[in-house]
Amino acid sequence: MNLLVLIIIFTAIGGILSIMAAAVFLLLPEQQRKAMLPHGISFAIGALLAVAFWGLIPEAFEKVKPDQFQILSGTILAGILGFFTLEKLLIWRHCHSGSCEAHGDDNEHAHKHNHSNAKSAGSLIILGDSIHNFVDGILIAAAFLTDVQLGIVTSLAVAAHEIPQEVGDFAILLDSGYSRGKALFYNMLASLTTVLGGILAYFSLENLHSSLPFFLALAASSFIYIAVADLIPTLHKKTDIKTSLQQIVLIAAGVFLICYLHDIAHSMTGNLAQS
Repeated sequence: MNLLVLIIIFTAIGGILSIMAAAVFLLLPEQQRKAMLPHGISFAIGALLAVAFWGLIPEAFEKVKPDQFQILSGTILAGILGFFTLEKLLIWRHCHSGSCEAHGDDNEHAHKHNHSNAKSAGSLIILGDSIHNFVDGILIAAAFLTDVQLGIVTSLAVAAHEIPQEVGDFAILLDSGYSRGKALFYNMLASLTTVLGGILAYFSLENLHSSLPFFLALAASSFIYIAVADLIPTLHKKTDIKTSLQQIVLIAAGVFLICYLHDIAHSMTGNLAQS
């Protein structure tokens, strides 16, 4: 299958699935949503870290000479610091729990600010989500241009962390006064920027193979930052033994699934190359 077609399919599937999963999730009673969301976050942490350390980083180092190892490591470090800076500027802001310091806690934000400010917060979420999805599309395309199986598992990891993110975004939009229909519509539009990023990256990166390892390093730094800075802190809100064990098991499950799918995809790709 044509590589561009694969990029379009997997960038579209990831966004659509995450939006639909989040929409269905929000139909559940609030008590069930609060109980299930931490489990999804735990699984997403394992998936993101596995793709970064099992797939993206090893693949990036395989494609550069030893004298470029330090530059590549510096790219990962610069990426983590860069994403921290962007998040500080409220452009790259993820709220996975439905409430956070930047957007208020529960309904207090709605009571303390007027309707106009709430709408502005919702607009900022849509803008930030669009930028985030656009960059995700670029990273997915870079992975596909490097190796098809790496592109597949990268797409799965993006979808894994998009679902809890979209749930949080939906909650913020609803709290900002958007109807369920409008919240779904605007989030669907934002998800389409993933496809746009993938297409643009395909045409701009296809002939720049020497740059691909550094895009993979940035993808890895993005996944590491999201997992460590945005997702893991939400798990520390509960410290009892039962919850902690559940978190560890689900994180391990996310790691195992991505590593397993990575190896399966690698074997399938190898078999196709030999046939």
